[in-house]
Amino acid sequence: MTGADYFVPFRTKLRSMRTEPFGADPAGARMQRILNSPNFADGVFQNPLGARTRPSGSGLEFAKIYFQKEQRIRRAPAGTVPVHATTLADLAAPPATGLRLTWMGHSSVLAEIDGRRVLFDPVWGERCSPFPFAGPKRLHPVPVPLATLGPVDVVVISHDHYDHLDLPTIRALAGTDTVFAVPLGVGAHLERWGVAPDRLRELDWNETAKVNGVSLTATPARHFCGRGLRNNQHTLWASWAVSGPEHRIYHSGDTGYFPGFRDIGAEHGPFDATMIQIGAYSEYWPDIHMTPAEGMRAHLDLQGGRPHGVMLPIHWGTFNLAPHAWAEPAEWTKDAAEEAEQAAAFPRPGEPFEPGGTLPVDPWWRAVSAPMAAPQWRTAASDAVPGGAPVVRRDLDVAGER
Repeated sequence: MTGADYFVPFRTKLRSMRTEPFGADPAGARMQRILNSPNFADGVFQNPLGARTRPSGSGLEFAKIYFQKEQRIRRAPAGTVPVHATTLADLAAPPATGLRLTWMGHSSVLAEIDGRRVLFDPVWGERCSPFPFAGPKRLHPVPVPLATLGPVDVVVISHDHYDHLDLPTIRALAGTDTVFAVPLGVGAHLERWGVAPDRLRELDWNETAKVNGVSLTATPARHFCGRGLRNNQHTLWASWAVSGPEHRIYHSGDTGYFPGFRDIGAEHGPFDATMIQIGAYSEYWPDIHMTPAEGMRAHLDLQGGRPHGVMLPIHWGTFNLAPHAWAEPAEWTKDAAEEAEQAAAFPRPGEPFEPGGTLPVDPWWRAVSAPMAAPQWRTAASDAVPGGAPVVRRDLDVAGER
């Protein structure tokens, strides 16, 4: 027996000992599809534009900022987040316009589109972590129990990070008749958790699946994957373009800004509504998450360079994942939308709305946010409009007056 012979079964044993929350590695025919993918090279999936996937800068500096008591207070709501109280009653009747979105918090959105129900990145767990006792914990409860939500035609997953792919939620949904649309490689996790292979639609970028009259296309994103310390980049990440007979919507998943949004919009848009990641950004990882200004630019790119449809900001408010203040993504997005003259919706968690109807625009987060000074986005909001002149405004006490 050689040294290599000894360590191969040892690594195999380590993988077999990996607990369920960590998921499973792709193998067999699935791995062969990955190796044949035009987006897989040098042993890993590649981004459409180069991206640093590990935090840059000083780890010590970041730790000081992240764990400082004053900063921790800023990153959490100062009061109880107002979850919408009548979600199920509001969902009882079909949407009058044929399209309705319900933000459940973070990146979880129920989309009712042309008579079908699509559930994006459902996370009903208490923590986005492989451990029940550690990791980012919910800052507000889920608006409705998953068991009472009713039938879902398709569950769409953007990538396999814990705040987007949640073991308890998938286990619960595995007992239903729903279909799962996932990026290439992610199906290995779901199969381990009880999802039958015939209910999986596992797609590479620019591949499309049809489910009950709705087309779902996995489109490029600038991010990364992994559920463990050893990240082998063998599962793909994606944004999603979804179209029914009458409406089109887009979910960004997690992504840094890149010029490919224009191509996605030209191929699949314009969209009646976009769900865009605008939270958990940081100067320490600028390539893999967007700021609100970048999110607004992405929305405009998707719409052919002009204001159109409705933007729903997602990936904020539910988990504490970055150094910025808790309410900063909402305030900055609101400013960016005003600068771009773009319609944006700001629902409370669980508050359904129809993009073709009256939009929720009340800045509800101000009542439960600690005061914060925000010169950064006051001067950066004009970045949402290419060529826009800087706009300087005074700092904001979001718990008080503008």
